[in-house]
Amino acid sequence: MKLRNLRRRTGGVIDRRGEGPAGGGLEGLPGFPTGGRGGGLPIPGGNRGGIGIGSIVLVLVLLFVVPRCLGSAGSLIPNPGAVEGFPDVGSGRGGTAEVDPTDPTGQFVGAVVNDIQTTWEEEFQRAGRPYEPTQVVLYRGTTRTSCGLGTAETGPFYCPLDRRVYLDASFFRVLEQRFGASGDFAQAYVIAHEIGHHIQTLLGISEQVGQASQRDPSRRNELSIRQELQADCLAGVWAHSADVRGILEPGDLEEGIGAAAAVGDDRIQASVNGRIEPESWTHGSAEQRASWFRRGFETGNPNACDTFSVSADQL
Repeated sequence: MKLRNLRRRTGGVIDRRGEGPAGGGLEGLPGFPTGGRGGGLPIPGGNRGGIGIGSIVLVLVLLFVVPRCLGSAGSLIPNPGAVEGFPDVGSGRGGTAEVDPTDPTGQFVGAVVNDIQTTWEEEFQRAGRPYEPTQVVLYRGTTRTSCGLGTAETGPFYCPLDRRVYLDASFFRVLEQRFGASGDFAQAYVIAHEIGHHIQTLLGISEQVGQASQRDPSRRNELSIRQELQADCLAGVWAHSADVRGILEPGDLEEGIGAAAAVGDDRIQASVNGRIEPESWTHGSAEQRASWFRRGFETGNPNACDTFSVSADQL
């Protein structure tokens, strides 16, 4: 990946890696107006096998975990053992340290985050809506968030309550050593997936999915899978933009697809339990995750990421 070609902006990363252990806390989808390239950002849904929320379209949703309750955080990997039951700590907005300009990890994350957000800002502008930037909080071990105590074991996650992404950068090593997904574009995919959750929050989709899950708990896993696959597709939309701008190098796309597949429910279950149990899936199979990431990459259009209007056998 040609990092020098990534577009720059400021304020995308907060570095808490120098802080000590932290306490934790407890832990919306109006469509866009039609317009812009390919119909703009709306991603129309309808009732073709969708979740049937009337005129409100459910499409872009939280990226990497099962919602445990309305407003819960999303993690990159299935069932990461998210922390629950911690006392409320408010907004979780403490810590504003900027990244050391000599720190390669922080600089890499910052460059990728800012390019991804510039891409989505353009998409929102085409749709006639303002974009609210998120921030990626880099931490080591544990950190406090409005969604509870963030831990390295949880994996990367997005907290819709403070609208931030949380990342213990040691996950990149885990991604390579445990999941077999190496390369800088595999790491960029992780970040793009989490920022996809932010996009879904801005559109109100995560809230709608949470409400639908509460109305019909039997659909919780199904809705979570559709949500996660959509986030993978949104990551692919950014990858398309990066490719068009000459940022991708030979092998980068394969790294992204490999990373999406590596965190599939079936692969993780097989490696952890030695057996695959589709009825307990919350993120989708390796094949599904890779397929939706590729769909976003090939189309470059958020409207192609409507996982809620397709039947189960089309996921």
